[in-house]
Amino acid sequence: MQFGVFTVGDVTPDPTTGRTPTEAERIKAMVAIALKAEEVGLDVFATGEHHNPPFVPSSPTTMLGYIAARTERLILSTATTLITTNDPVKIAEDYAMLQHLADGRVDLIMGRGNTGPVYPWFGKDIRDGIDLAIENYALLRKLWREDVVDWEGKHRTPLQSFTSTPRPLDDVPPFVWHGSIRSPQIAEQAAYYGDGFFANHIFWPKEHFQRLITFYRERYEHHGHGAAHQAIVGLGGQVFMRRNSQDAVREFRPYFDNAPVYGHGPSLEEFTEQTPLTVGSPQEVIDKTLTFREHFGDYQRQLFLMDHAGLPLKTVLEQLDLLGEIVPTLRREFAVGRPADVPAAPTHASLLKAAVGGVNSR
Repeated sequence: MQFGVFTVGDVTPDPTTGRTPTEAERIKAMVAIALKAEEVGLDVFATGEHHNPPFVPSSPTTMLGYIAARTERLILSTATTLITTNDPVKIAEDYAMLQHLADGRVDLIMGRGNTGPVYPWFGKDIRDGIDLAIENYALLRKLWREDVVDWEGKHRTPLQSFTSTPRPLDDVPPFVWHGSIRSPQIAEQAAYYGDGFFANHIFWPKEHFQRLITFYRERYEHHGHGAAHQAIVGLGGQVFMRRNSQDAVREFRPYFDNAPVYGHGPSLEEFTEQTPLTVGSPQEVIDKTLTFREHFGDYQRQLFLMDHAGLPLKTVLEQLDLLGEIVPTLRREFAVGRPADVPAAPTHASLLKAAVGGVNSR
């Protein structure tokens, strides 16, 4: 199991003080969170990609390259790389460059994002969203796996004798997860290629994601990549902890009540009952997180959202200290009864070993 954090990079007023951080402060805070994640023993830091206020992470590779230079073992990922509106050529080259700079500590979560207006900003039509995701990713795979590419599709100009540079580190492309909260077509895409499927298990009840993940697992087996229980699954999650659960609820409530996405809706108690959000003691977070395996089977990656809704950096860093304390317990408990043939989360080292051995990267 890999454990880590992801951020969407929102610039949100702190409802307890009314203060809104500057963009510079928020960007530096995201870097501080990544450095803290490595310090407390987490495996992954992932940043979102947005091109509109109130978000700041419009250039994930810039941020992740800077973090790569200041860390040693942290896997650098994206919470969403916009496969629909980014040019696949640029994705291929940018992330291969990052892969070299980070000595392979790179993977990506491909997604369509949640901001409709981004499509026309980049000359695309939102009605083509699924088609763009499928076509662009097919080209991206080709660019990473073939030295000279001839290609023609519907949504961009053709390529003739094109070579993407730099080539992937060790000729091993970054591992790709396909992220979705609602689209079986994306689960099918992940299964078809034998890639990972990341369900951002935050806002909706578990039954919704159970359907998507079960479908992905079934299709993964159908396409011949392994048994259904061997499919590569990642989950999102959301927690807020204090030593005393009553303190956690009291402190987090104003942030929850005013959060841009779910504020002024269901109560905190209703939301924690119906979704993965856990607000309470470290033991309560352990207990609820361990139920995810009961709902979704053995899986490979768990990422938590901990820095949104205006929470100040000091509070987020305290949360990471607590998360670092409970992750060893989560690792140990998730390992109990885990079948030997369930693969670990792919890394550059494991993919390189598989490539050298001439076997499927799974």
